[in-house]
Amino acid sequence: MADDILTPLTPQDCLVAVMVAISASDETIRTAELIKIQTAVNNLPVFGEYDVDRLKTVSQIVFDLFEQEDGLAALFGLVRDNLPERLYETAYALACDVAAADGSLAEPELRLLEEIRYELEIDRLHAAGIERGARARHMT
Repeated sequence: MADDILTPLTPQDCLVAVMVAISASDETIRTAELIKIQTAVNNLPVFGEYDVDRLKTVSQIVFDLFEQEDGLAALFGLVRDNLPERLYETAYALACDVAAADGSLAEPELRLLEEIRYELEIDRLHAAGIERGARARHMT
């Protein structure tokens, strides 16, 4: 549960939480999505100093929040409180990549992406560019 965290979420924890949330949004976490999350954490500069052992903890926080009535609002509160605004577009880009990883976007994923855009105040034009990039990277 989020209240059980001994330390506040790091910015990297927030990015992981957003990726896990988009993966879990359709109630099916696909292997391609897990690989995309792991690849991002292992390769992107923003995760350079990240303790990968935190993945399981952060994932459990997201799962626990999703079981609560206002869990999504609580998740966005945690993200906004702990993620610097300069990384909001990074969070959205990572969410788009995870959502596109399995080759299809289910309605719950689309709704959550819309909610992420709203909650993180992602400019619509910037969001369109990020989405187009994700689509281009995941074409078959």
